[in-house]
Amino acid sequence: MSENTTEVLVGGVVLAAALGFAVFAGQAAGLSRAGADYPLTASFRSIEGVGVGTDVRLAGVKIGTVTEVGLNAETFRADMQLNVKNGIEIPDDSAAVIASEGLLGGNFVEIVPGGSPLGLEAGDEILDTQGSVSLISLLLKFVSGGDDA
Repeated sequence: MSENTTEVLVGGVVLAAALGFAVFAGQAAGLSRAGADYPLTASFRSIEGVGVGTDVRLAGVKIGTVTEVGLNAETFRADMQLNVKNGIEIPDDSAAVIASEGLLGGNFVEIVPGGSPLGLEAGDEILDTQGSVSLISLLLKFVSGGDDA
């Protein structure tokens, strides 16, 4: 009888640990905050190195993620939808910039806040954007003299 009780207790501990891990993984992936984000859109000349799931940061702090990326067939620009956490009010004259974590790091979307007292609403578009800069093209310009901008 004591072996059966021990097995049940060990099974309960394993089940509790698995449940705790599942809750932690859901929170880390952002699945537990349904409805806690609001969408914004932006259009870039180039979003090289950015895809769905890329971080959106403000002052180095993650405030959201990129949720959708596509090519606009009329403007030939990359359209992006990003979700920002509720409670973070971004001024409507802010800029969205594709930035790099370093020479070998990945890219992320950086929000550079403006000074407007009005904030962006759900579904609004960030009009001021700066696309990613290709490291290879920069190196080629440097090697070739860089006079042709």
